[in-house]
Amino acid sequence: MNKWYNTKSEHDDIILSTRVRFARNLADFPFPCRLDDEGKQAVCRTVRDSLSDVSGIKLHYIEMDNLSRKQAVALAERHLISPEFAAPQKGRALLLSEDESVSIMLCEEDHIRIQIIKGGLDTEGAFELANKIDDLLDSKLRYAFDERIGYLTQCPTNLGTGMRASVMMHLPALSKCGQISKLASTVSKLGLTIRGSYGEGTNAKGDIFQLSNQLTLGISERTALDNLKSITMQIATQERSAGEEFVKNVNILDRITRAYGILSSARLLSTDEMLDLFSWVRLGAVYGIIEADTVKINELTETMQAATLACANGEDLTEDERDEIRAKTVRAKLFDKQ
Repeated sequence: MNKWYNTKSEHDDIILSTRVRFARNLADFPFPCRLDDEGKQAVCRTVRDSLSDVSGIKLHYIEMDNLSRKQAVALAERHLISPEFAAPQKGRALLLSEDESVSIMLCEEDHIRIQIIKGGLDTEGAFELANKIDDLLDSKLRYAFDERIGYLTQCPTNLGTGMRASVMMHLPALSKCGQISKLASTVSKLGLTIRGSYGEGTNAKGDIFQLSNQLTLGISERTALDNLKSITMQIATQERSAGEEFVKNVNILDRITRAYGILSSARLLSTDEMLDLFSWVRLGAVYGIIEADTVKINELTETMQAATLACANGEDLTEDERDEIRAKTVRAKLFDKQ
């Protein structure tokens, strides 16, 4: 089955994915921070039973207690859960679709975190699917909602719509030219924030950044999405303009072709080295300097991270064994080499 990260999408030379997330709470239960394990389990079962008939979507119910530490971290690596949700804690559960486009965290910071991921720039598609699931839950459950404020959430920064929308962008030219700090300052004045690929406090490995809305109170979902889409397209235009000049430099051309050569022949690859080399190769592919399948790079970015790779090949792998499998897989997938 195709996943969101291995299909061609609009504007995917720059924009890797779109995510829309709704935070919701049930009026009949205290916030998760005030619930004991039994209360959290009751919330999980209540939501699970309410989503047993989502048209066209098969959701797998996963009790987080039943996963190993590496299995939980692998979900976080693929952006299906938050890093905090991967930490051991009783009474949590996940509803996950087979194509990994729908993930619903139960009893994270809020009772319900509906998350939709789409490839490329697709704010409308992600919002419509999140809204469909939200409407179904709303028809069966009683949300914590205030007519004046909106949806009530454990963290005040999510009050109102309870919606966070974000896009994942590959910005190698702007990043390597030192423009991200200036860009972050500009977008913050427009109600958005730009961070590393795993959100607040994380580094932008492989020049991948997350742009998301900050305002949830006093603004409609549609207005927030339109603002995000507009700023995203402006940043994409800036990246393309910077990239066209960037790749004219012989030193940059050398970095691109060297990265291509290392990936095609390396016998050991760490995650960080792989992501750094992917950034250069993707840059070269976008501007026709080298031939490389960016969709395969997207897939390898998701599936070759440490915990995800270990879960697929044996959780007791040594670091060298893991790095060897990663290098071999990259050679086979990108270059048809063994």
